[in-house]
Amino acid sequence: MKKVYLDNAATTQLNQKVVDEMTSVLVNSYGNPSSTHFFGRDSKTIIELSRKFIADMFKVKPKEIFFTSGGTESNNMIIKSCVEHGVERIITTKIEHKAVLNPVLNLSQDKKVELEFLNIDHEGNPDLNELESLLLKPKKTLVSLMHINNEIGTMIDLKKIGSICHSHNAMFHSDTVQTIGHFPLDLSLINIDFITCSAHKFHGPKGVGFTYINEKNKAYPLIMGGEQERGLRGGTESTHNIHGLKIALEEAHKNLLDDQKKVKSLKQLFLKRIHASVENVEINGNLNESSYTILNLRFPITKDKKDLINFKLELAGIACSSGSACQSGSSQPSHVLSEILTKEEMKKISMRFSFSKFNSKNEIIYAADSIKNILSEC
Repeated sequence: MKKVYLDNAATTQLNQKVVDEMTSVLVNSYGNPSSTHFFGRDSKTIIELSRKFIADMFKVKPKEIFFTSGGTESNNMIIKSCVEHGVERIITTKIEHKAVLNPVLNLSQDKKVELEFLNIDHEGNPDLNELESLLLKPKKTLVSLMHINNEIGTMIDLKKIGSICHSHNAMFHSDTVQTIGHFPLDLSLINIDFITCSAHKFHGPKGVGFTYINEKNKAYPLIMGGEQERGLRGGTESTHNIHGLKIALEEAHKNLLDDQKKVKSLKQLFLKRIHASVENVEINGNLNESSYTILNLRFPITKDKKDLINFKLELAGIACSSGSACQSGSSQPSHVLSEILTKEEMKKISMRFSFSKFNSKNEIIYAADSIKNILSEC
């Protein structure tokens, strides 16, 4: 059976160079990075060289990069640190990733922080006029807005929002999990306090990521233990995973412009063939101001056919998603689509297709034609 993987927003195929490099570290650099002998120093060197590489890439200082297990831990660390150090209010939206929504809801329910949700438009863009209005209230505030939405791909303007937050003395955090490895990001040009990363979103290993914390801000350890990561993240560092993150990031940026061009053309080809063969298909989100890797489509098929369509997609070997991988198995509709679509629109089936440089033109043609046939049978 032919298999086509179009769920790259959930996770990505490992780059072979990453596998090779990680294997070498696993075999040859097994010392504990906290040990003072040469085995430990070897592992520590790998970690610190990775930290410097990442810092240089984002135009920040190495001491502002902290390794974690990924985006969820990083988001939790940032949000809870801010509240621990006096943040009274958090401003966000209802279409953030659950790794942001659940912590802020939990903190608001515990009455530790005031929570404000910005209005969003039909394409998933936050109301920046409302943001400015809310920031007029003199409260110590954290603004948390994801750069690229993981379900619909809509991108916000980090520079503009950072400027708004800075002018009102608010801290700004952005979940950049869908950004890093796909777009260049120069943090020296943006007024931003925190960003987050997961290596497995750009052909790196699962279970590792980092958070950037601007040196002017204090942080509080989410995981307490030893003095690893300058006391902010206890536990023996995963040297091979950290090195894998570094190599994946290096590989992602090596031919970034060519890869962007290729993936964007695959997305356009897929959309063109779908539009040519299926009537009344709508795009969820903003096609023009969105990630080139993510496409969320709403089909003229009612949700009672969802299980049948998923079954036929499995038979055809096509892997895509009806929402975030973090919500798989949930009977609840997508919280993102529920916020931007009408009740009538929510009655239709929506599917997310996300592309990578490892996809081919032939795969895209096969997937689009298969979907056309599947929908015609339903």
